Amino acid sequence: MSYRVMAPEFEALIDRNEPVRSLATGFKFTEGPIWHPTEHYLLFSDMPGDVRRRWDADRGVQEVRRPANKCNGMTYDADLNLIVCEHATSSLIRETPDGGREVLASHFEGQELNSPNDVCVRSDGSIYFSDPWYGRMPVYGVERRRELGWQGVFRLPPGGGGPQLVVPRYDFAMPNGLCFSPDERLLYINDSERGVIRVYDVAPDGTLRRGRIFADGLLSRQEPGIPDGMKCDERGNIWCTGPGGIWVFAPTGTLLGRIAVPEVVGNLHWGGADFRTLFLAASTSVYTVRTRVGPHLEPFMRAHRAPAAKPVEPRPAARPTASIEGPLLDPSRAVLIIQDLQNDVITEGGAFASSGAPAHAARQNIVENVRRLAQACRSAGVPVIHVWFVVEPGAAGLTLNAPIFQGIRSSAALVRGSWGAAPAAGLEPKPGDFIVEKMRMSAWEGTRLETILKSLNRDTIINTGAWTNMSVEHTARVGADKGYVVVMPQDGCSTIDDSWQKASIDFAIRNVAKVTTCAAVEELLRTAEPEQMAGSPAIRS
Repeated sequence: MSYRVMAPEFEALIDRNEPVRSLATGFKFTEGPIWHPTEHYLLFSDMPGDVRRRWDADRGVQEVRRPANKCNGMTYDADLNLIVCEHATSSLIRETPDGGREVLASHFEGQELNSPNDVCVRSDGSIYFSDPWYGRMPVYGVERRRELGWQGVFRLPPGGGGPQLVVPRYDFAMPNGLCFSPDERLLYINDSERGVIRVYDVAPDGTLRRGRIFADGLLSRQEPGIPDGMKCDERGNIWCTGPGGIWVFAPTGTLLGRIAVPEVVGNLHWGGADFRTLFLAASTSVYTVRTRVGPHLEPFMRAHRAPAAKPVEPRPAARPTASIEGPLLDPSRAVLIIQDLQNDVITEGGAFASSGAPAHAARQNIVENVRRLAQACRSAGVPVIHVWFVVEPGAAGLTLNAPIFQGIRSSAALVRGSWGAAPAAGLEPKPGDFIVEKMRMSAWEGTRLETILKSLNRDTIINTGAWTNMSVEHTARVGADKGYVVVMPQDGCSTIDDSWQKASIDFAIRNVAKVTTCAAVEELLRTAEPEQMAGSPAIRS
């Protein structure tokens, strides 16, 4: 069981059926995850290994710095400089995109800091960081004598200058994770040794006042894990590591629920194109879980977030041809095509399961990605068109001029009324959707697809389905030739393996379509103001 629900509000934050997935493993102890908002990659540290790594969807895990001064917490400032807590040097440093390095803090009152651990940036440019002495212990740092006799929390003013102590010296045994509330009027700081989260009012000058206990009891003899990394979501809820995984608290301090993670979690951070993927740095692995909420917008997210789409003007009777230039997506001009995501094509036990297609579909998370995208499209008034390959028993009427069509007949695949011809579970049509049947690779050939598009006055196609290098690619090519704008979410399609997927995306589809992701399309749909379609037609077939 991945979730423990303590209050009904928890289910508005995360789907209890959402799996916790392993993204990468084989490390010593991961920490400090941070998502780059424009280049879309995750940075994370491995303190005992003294290495910093990055992960992105195209290249997987790569090593970017060794040695890394046993770095721990990381974040960005509003200019996308990387702010890093270094255990081995007892310093907080800033790395610029061109490779420059600047020490922001290393001493307080002439004594070396313990070891900056976690860090966050306020909208005014001030930087707050915790300073326990974990970095002077073996394995996670460099064993050496402590110069300070206490563990504090510090602030660096936006105009520069030395660190300012912002909490009483003995408020914390081991201050660790820290985060602001969405309005930045509160700063939450946890204490790993005491198992508590404290909260402070943030004064206009950045000092902290009225410290009090926000939550306690985050220690257990039965489950491993302590309060360590901590983040605040857009609704003001606090997500903190703890025994067994992640603990989620309401702004009132009420425990809403817990997420079970297979390993001890050291830190967490939201990322992904829509900032709805929670990355969990957990001992030897990095895990992910999709959430229904995102983070409160930190300065680096706000400064470099894609601008919202402009409100859609009423359409004139005659309008210019759609273009890939300018706004990526106008909901009043778009449709979503879901093609060939049928049991025989992508499901274990289907006629083509031995091809590897079900495994690749699972790696792409295609069913869930497309399901979410379809839901977002319906909410935005974007019609959903299901394109299914369907044959009669014995494949009567199917020309056998190519191996792909011969294979459909010999495998008795995609027969009308069979389980194999049905859509994969979760992708069933909803009221208002269209259904188009075909007996060719392309969704255009011999179908009424274009008739539907012209009747709806739509000229932009969000193209999803299987297989990427066959039906999906053919549909994109023909659509481009016909003058349609094709938007291609690369995680909304799958084939039989990664090499086929990459070849199709990189060497064919990028020439005829705008390649993006499902999450990016969802975000554009959320921020646009689509023209409302009149009526709510039933499913058409």
